[in-house]
Amino acid sequence: MANQQQHMAHENDSWKKQLSLPTKDDRPQTEDVTATKGNEFEDYFLKRELLMGIFEAGFERPSPIQEESIPIALAGRDILARAKNGTGKTAAFVIPSLEKINLKKNKIQALLLVPTRELALQTAQVCKTLGKHMGVQVMVTTGGTTLKDDIMRLEETVHIIVGTPGRILDLAGKGVANFSECTTFVMDEADKLLSPEFTPIVEQLLTYFPKERQIMLYSATFPMIVKTFKDKHMVKPYEINLMDELTLRGVTQYYAFVEERQKVHCLNTLFSKLQINQSIIFCNSTNRVELLAKKITELGYSCFYSHAKMLQSHRNRVFHDFRNGVCRNLVCSDLLTRGIDIQAVNVVINFDFPKNAETYLHRIGRSGRFGHLGLAINLITYEDRFNLYKIEQELGTEIQAIPPVIDKRLYVAPSALDDADHEEQQKRIQQQQQQQQQYQQQQQQYQQQQHRQQQQFAHHQYQQQQQMQQQQQQFQHQQRSQQQRRQ
Repeated sequence: MANQQQHMAHENDSWKKQLSLPTKDDRPQTEDVTATKGNEFEDYFLKRELLMGIFEAGFERPSPIQEESIPIALAGRDILARAKNGTGKTAAFVIPSLEKINLKKNKIQALLLVPTRELALQTAQVCKTLGKHMGVQVMVTTGGTTLKDDIMRLEETVHIIVGTPGRILDLAGKGVANFSECTTFVMDEADKLLSPEFTPIVEQLLTYFPKERQIMLYSATFPMIVKTFKDKHMVKPYEINLMDELTLRGVTQYYAFVEERQKVHCLNTLFSKLQINQSIIFCNSTNRVELLAKKITELGYSCFYSHAKMLQSHRNRVFHDFRNGVCRNLVCSDLLTRGIDIQAVNVVINFDFPKNAETYLHRIGRSGRFGHLGLAINLITYEDRFNLYKIEQELGTEIQAIPPVIDKRLYVAPSALDDADHEEQQKRIQQQQQQQQQYQQQQQQYQQQQHRQQQQFAHHQYQQQQQMQQQQQQFQHQQRSQQQRRQ
């Protein structure tokens, strides 16, 4: 009997040996990814074909948001989940969506709604990667593709649609996409999807869905408008909140005060001093994106750029090539800031400082994907100083002045640091510690000097008061003497 059980266990695990697993990622991870309950993906009784896709994608065990979401989603409950960017949020809803697909039904069974074209492409790719052994048909549709292609694609079998609100509503309104048997409705970056721009579209889109449906909302921030939507359309949603703080852990944040004309020179210095695997550089306008990309190329560094005014096909190519490591640096506008997962990015530079805390949060999320360590550097002009203070206050974080030398261990994987680097780093750390001690000593001396000056000032004040009292007494005595003489 025992031998039979061992044989069955061996057969059950034999499929794992045939998997084509990626190289193990040895970069340090932060607590919001590693602090799990110890669950395994096998604990959720997922289809073997789905498990194969999960492991071959490099997932070892569920992250906290996946542990919280997957069993609840599989049970069919509505979900309202608040989690940071880069903690495995996409897989948290893609895995249960794939698991619930019935391949015998040639109907659309899940809609994954996202706010941007880039995020749609990435989410669809996650679906295809995790579901590659299942035979699930995934379609991605956004406003930048032709409607004719979508209509032709929907004549074939589609199980999951990933797309942006306007195009999805267009397809539903024309009767091309039939959502009458689509029971899974997911909104990623829900705060953006429920902005005044998108809310009417989302509300109208829901009218094409059956009454018995599951709605799952995921985002890093949930403004009041989300509560309004929840009360109106969701049934006792299971609420997940893994946001102890708004800013991402593992991202070291610095600022450098510069004049506008010094920014390119400062960027050149950063490129020469930092050990960049890949970097994303943000500008506040499309014109500045192109101008800066040209400057960086002239300095001799490889550089792509992407912004909203480019052709969709061109943006797709840039995004694909950058993600595959063709180029080291990408200059872009806030178009790219919501949920884009490029794990090789270890440095983010705000060439133009953002105007609000939400934009800042989504931007720096690019440098610490899936809990990995990263670096965010902000170039601050005199006009940005109030925004810097405001964003620090709103996010409850500290953005420090950039030191002369940045410790590479803050943003570089241990495997990429050689022994010489390590020794150099140790020396630099010692120098920084010595500088810190000297600074503290200077501060103490300054405080002692101030204390002495305060004591001297107080003593001087006391002496002056005494003199004034004596003079007043003498004056009063003289007045009394004069009065007595008159009498």
